[in-house]
This record gives sequence, C-alpha cells and structure tokens, in this order.
Amino acid sequence: MPYFAKLLLLIFCLVLLVESRKHRRRRWTSHLDVQRASHIFKKNRDLTKAWKGKTEQLLRVDEHDFTMRPAFGGPAIPVGVDVQVESLDSISEVDMDFTMTLYLRHYWKDERLSFPSTNNKSMTFDGRLVKKIWVPDVFFVHSKRSFIHDTTTDNIMLRVFPDGHVLYSMRVTVTAMCNMDFSHFPLDSQTCSLELESYAYTDEDLMLYWKNGNESLKTDEKISLSQFLIQKFHTTSRLAFYSSTGWYNRLYINFTLRRHIFFFLLQTYFPATLMVMLSWVSFWIDRRAVPARVSLGITTVLTMSTIITGVNASMPRVSYIKAVDIYLWVSFVFVFLSVLEYAAVNYLTTVQERKERKLRERFSCSCGIPHSKSMMLDGNYSESDANSLAGYTRNQMVPEEEKPEKMVVHLAMSNESNSSRKRGLKGHVGLRIIQNTHAIDKYSRLIFPGTYIFFNLIYWSVFS
Repeated sequence: MPYFAKLLLLIFCLVLLVESRKHRRRRWTSHLDVQRASHIFKKNRDLTKAWKGKTEQLLRVDEHDFTMRPAFGGPAIPVGVDVQVESLDSISEVDMDFTMTLYLRHYWKDERLSFPSTNNKSMTFDGRLVKKIWVPDVFFVHSKRSFIHDTTTDNIMLRVFPDGHVLYSMRVTVTAMCNMDFSHFPLDSQTCSLELESYAYTDEDLMLYWKNGNESLKTDEKISLSQFLIQKFHTTSRLAFYSSTGWYNRLYINFTLRRHIFFFLLQTYFPATLMVMLSWVSFWIDRRAVPARVSLGITTVLTMSTIITGVNASMPRVSYIKAVDIYLWVSFVFVFLSVLEYAAVNYLTTVQERKERKLRERFSCSCGIPHSKSMMLDGNYSESDANSLAGYTRNQMVPEEEKPEKMVVHLAMSNESNSSRKRGLKGHVGLRIIQNTHAIDKYSRLIFPGTYIFFNLIYWSVFS
C-alpha cells in the first residue's frame, strides 16, 4: 500500500512538471507575438491617432458652407466623368427601354477639402461623408428607374487628395428609355443612349466633360445579350437647352446593338415558308378530292394566322409596318390564293360538267340513238369533210336538196372521239383553261413557287 501511494505521488509530480513547461512556452510565444505586433505597429502606425480631432475637423467641413459649389461666383467648375459598364441587363422592345449597371465616377477640385499631409496620400471615405460636403448633382435624363446599390452598405466611395481633388464613385443600376425603330424588325439595329446631366447647375456654373474622351468609357468583356450583338460603345457630349432655365452640359453613353436573326429564322421565317410550300401540295391532288384540298387549305391559313398573332403579341403596337409583317402577310396571301385557286378549279369543273350534261340531254333525243350528238355544219362543207372528223361515223345525213344552206349530221360519238373533238376546238390559252380545268393546277405549280422565290430574293436583298 505505501508503494502504491509513492507511485501516485510520482505521477502527480510528473504531470505538474509537464504543465508548467507548457505554461512557460505559451507565455514565451505570447511575448514574441506582442513584440512582433509592436514592431509592426511602430512601422505602420495608426495615422488616425496623429490627428487630434475628427475627420470633419481635419477637412474643415464645419468651417465652410458646402451647400454652395466650389469657387462660387467664379468660373464654371469642371467636373470630369468616366464610366465603367458592369452589365447590360435587358432590352425590352415592348417597353422600349434598357437596364444597365455601371460604375459612375466624378472628378473635381474643391480647395475647401484640402488638408496638410507629409506623405501626400489620399484619404478614402464611404457614403457617410458624402452627405456633409458638396457633390455634383448629376442625374440620368429619360430615366424610368434607378437606384444606388446598398448591399451590404451603400456602394459609394469618396477619395480626397491633399490638394483638394476629389474622386466620387458609386455603383448604379438605371433603366432608361430607348426610342427604337422596328421598321426593319427583326433584321434591325438599335442605337440607345444613356444621358447624364446636371439638374441644377447650368453651363455657367458646372461644366460636365468626359475625363479621357472615348477612353472614359470602359466595358466588361463578358457583357452579352441573348437577342443582340453589342457592336460598339462610344461617348458624345453636347449642350441641352431648356426654355425656362438655360443651357446645360449633357453627356451621352451610346451603344449600338444588332439583333441576332437565327432565333427568328427558326421561330418565324422557316415555319411561314413551310406553310406556304405545304399549301402548294394541293396543286398535285386530284380536283375531285374536295375534302383533302379544302382541309389542307384551311389548315395552312389557320397556321399562318397563329404565327402572325404570336409574333405581334411580343411586339409593341406600332403604327407602321415592320419587315416581319411584310414577309408574314405576303406568305399569308400566297396560302390564301392557293385556297382560292382550288375554288376556281372546283367552280369551273362544275360549270363544265353542267354544260356537258345539257348538251348530252339535248342531242340524245334528236336521233334516237343513245350516246350520240348532232352537229350543224355550214353548207360549204363537203361530205368528205364531215367524214374526215376523227372518231366519228356517219349515221344519217339530210339530202342537200332539202337543206341547201345547212346540213345536219348525226354522229355517233365514243369517249375517245369526244376528247379528240375537244382538243380540236381549243383556239387560245384562255379557252383551253376554261374547257380543261387541269391547266389551272398545271400553271399554278410553276407560277406560285416562281413568284414566291422572286419575292424572297427581293425581300432579303432589301432588308438584310
């Protein structure tokens, strides 16, 4: 038992020794960290402790009236502007506007904010100081909605240099109006502008200008739109006049967009062309197949109406004709004419059959012989001339003494002789079309495709 107590005491002493060493090591490490931090602090000391006052006192904010512009009463203060476009979010044809997110930066000099500095370094502040000093009152002309991003804090930066130069930057999303011309839609290009202008100060008090010319506008290379190709960004500036207040400097951010045509080729042009070609199938269907040709014509007409309605539903209700309207309505006319073509074929077929029926009924009773027809010939025709008609056989002839001026020849007519006689009586194209309605379909097979191809050549050469 005493041996066991001695063993416990020895273990307890070893544990105390280990813990004391660990404690000493921690204290030594902490001491080194303090010395290292002290060395860094001495090298980069906190500059705010060198100023025995607040930032407002350093910049003498309370000593000046910052409701007035810098150099009030003197010449116009120049305010340089540059912009970096972060994203072009959307283009709306229905609302005729666009949404853009950008970094807007202003540069000017306000000697009231100058401060002494030994290292000539600037001071950077957030949006809390902006409310206490003068900043340019730039706004977006023709803006519908705009806001400054405030996550996680207001995205505003103010940088003041010792000589009084100021850089004021903010991150803004703006939705502005864009007057679009859809006369060439969807083969169109649109040019939109974002306009910046001072709201209160005329050109006599504030002169807005692009700080580096065209280099003042930067864009992100990753900017892309689903329906448009961004061709170019460029800047311009000019004076704007208001009758009540005067002249103002106005800056423009212009960008040109070209619409991608492939989407509309798949959704509009190809379906319309296929419907027109489908309507031509009726020209190869027998004219007696009334249900087939009528249902085909009505189906293509209704499909074209649906395509036209779908395109116009996603477009503003403009009062002029668009390029896509020309194509769709001409295609609709072609489909509608194919229906009218069969109506003409059916009508002329009915008229011809009625005439043949009346002729058959009239001449079948004059000779008493079934399926025969009578033919009146002038007296100057000889008997050999009458017999020379192919497919006819003479059944009865009136003597020349009884009918000196005219003679009646009763001829028995077979089916082959009847068609042969019809071909012989055709004198010109119009009469041939009326007597043989197959010719209307025959000519339509050539006229409709040829005319539609010619229209497509003119359309794409004009609008593309």
